[in-house]
Amino acid sequence: MTFAILARDQETGALGGAAATGSLCVGGWVLRGRLGPGLSASQGAAPSTFWGEDVLDRMADGLTASDAVQQITDADSGRASRQLSALDMAGNTGAFTGDQNQPSRDALAFDGGIAAGNMLAGEHVLTVLAEAFTIATGPLDTRLLAALHAANAAGGDFRGLQSAAMLVLHPDHPPLTLRVDYQPDDPLGALSALHRQATTGEYATWARQVPVATDKERVLD
Repeated sequence: MTFAILARDQETGALGGAAATGSLCVGGWVLRGRLGPGLSASQGAAPSTFWGEDVLDRMADGLTASDAVQQITDADSGRASRQLSALDMAGNTGAFTGDQNQPSRDALAFDGGIAAGNMLAGEHVLTVLAEAFTIATGPLDTRLLAALHAANAAGGDFRGLQSAAMLVLHPDHPPLTLRVDYQPDDPLGALSALHRQATTGEYATWARQVPVATDKERVLD
């Protein structure tokens, strides 16, 4: 029911994920992340939020993304109806797609990231999602947005979209967690508008005082 991308910015060490779906509340269902272990996207016909958290725990324990995904999915008898992708802090990826998810369904690893989806308009959607991110310029968050828009233009979720979300974790900046839980007309447009509001103006100025991983006691002078 979803297409999602997880990626690492090699220059800054930031991690980012973005997702969109023809159903509701994609941000709450799909994206999970912690600086240290990495990111996950848990989706599918019967998505498990436990998968998303558990795979982060396994990566925090030292497993690679691939080994963590395999350990989590092998242990679940309902795995055929689920999909999981993961990205660790080194940029390694792992993915599983159960065969009871509706096609097109697959995952595609690329340098520093992974794209995954089900109920896609075609296998090409993931290629477009990954390539659009790779060729985009600018900060990680704007590249993720560009990737979502390109994938949607290529057919995306064959039902159309109702929700979209983004999660960016940076050691020197507060988390950027944006969710459009229901917007049947243009959730990607709404996500882009929310992104502009959150990264410019008074809100962005206020956010500079929020504690971050590299300065957990930060305040404005």
